[in-house]
Amino acid sequence: MTLRVGAIQSAYIPWRGYFDFIASVDLFVIYDDVPYSKNSWRNRNRIKTPRGVEWLTVPVHGRLNDTIDEVAIADPSFVARHRAKLVEALGPAPYFAHAIDIWESGIQAGHLNLSAQNVALIRSVCSYLGITTPLAFSRDLGLAGTKTARLLDLLRRTGGTTYVSGPSARGYLDEALLAGNKITLEYKAYDYEPYSQLFGPFVGDVTVLDLIANEGPRSRDLFRTPATGASAA
Repeated sequence: MTLRVGAIQSAYIPWRGYFDFIASVDLFVIYDDVPYSKNSWRNRNRIKTPRGVEWLTVPVHGRLNDTIDEVAIADPSFVARHRAKLVEALGPAPYFAHAIDIWESGIQAGHLNLSAQNVALIRSVCSYLGITTPLAFSRDLGLAGTKTARLLDLLRRTGGTTYVSGPSARGYLDEALLAGNKITLEYKAYDYEPYSQLFGPFVGDVTVLDLIANEGPRSRDLFRTPATGASAA
């Protein structure tokens, strides 16, 4: 039996490719027991405004070498600021009510932990897009090793037979190690058509809420790539 597994760190209201990835696997692992890095997608994302693309950033604080799932939200008042930004940027879009409802549904629990807040928002978006892929957490798996060996341990513990990876991992994954352990490796392709969007030329690498605000239910047909590149074990 084939079980396709993918693992990515959580992100704050990520772009549509993140959800394409989740929908492309049989089990998606939130890979948040790894070191947090500043100025990454973990606590921020991009939104297209009348002035151009801007960042929505969740203020956080943490100690050196904290893992992502140990990082705390520093100032919960960011919620009001982000809502105002979303209203400004997406308010004129035809399905803004869908997008803001998704965001508010995920944010209303008032999590003080960054990873928990990210996951709540990810679940809210998945529900809207009709994604039913189960989520697991690397922290719960008790993983050993580093780099590709750690991913191999993840696959052993989840029963995965195929590992799906983002294309940027080609430079550091030990493909021979995976193949030697009878793991099929696939690299996810991200190839999307533009959609209707506000404020000038199309920008693709923005939060998925931009897609949903502009396309509404049609978003469910616009967040998937037609194919995934693969390399056999």
